[in-house]
Amino acid sequence: MSGGRRYEGFVPGRHAIDSYGGGGFRFADMSHRGSILALPSGVRAWSARSAADLTADAFAEVMAEAAEIDTLLIGTGPGLVFLDEELRLFLKTGNMAVDVMSTGSAARVYNIMVGENRRVAAALLAVE
Repeated sequence: MSGGRRYEGFVPGRHAIDSYGGGGFRFADMSHRGSILALPSGVRAWSARSAADLTADAFAEVMAEAAEIDTLLIGTGPGLVFLDEELRLFLKTGNMAVDVMSTGSAARVYNIMVGENRRVAAALLAVE
């Protein structure tokens, strides 16, 4: 992840994910090392580092904006990791469709949906 401005925790607005890997993401001519939440309000740093960190608490910021989200994409790293039933039930209370897939797939689907101006959000675990 070289080039572009350094990302410092929050960038307002909806931004396509330009690239991922190397432990982070590039978007909005910026780079960020670590996981991200791409929400209706903007892109922010996310403390989750692995599938083990995918708990209800980790999705508090997503749930705070759930009224603005129709679809939540969850990128679980290099491969698909299924969410436990308790977390699935918790996310269901937000009245949004939840799709779980690898981070790469989630980033690509997110970009397509943003391009279609759909009400989408993404929770993306960083991959090396």
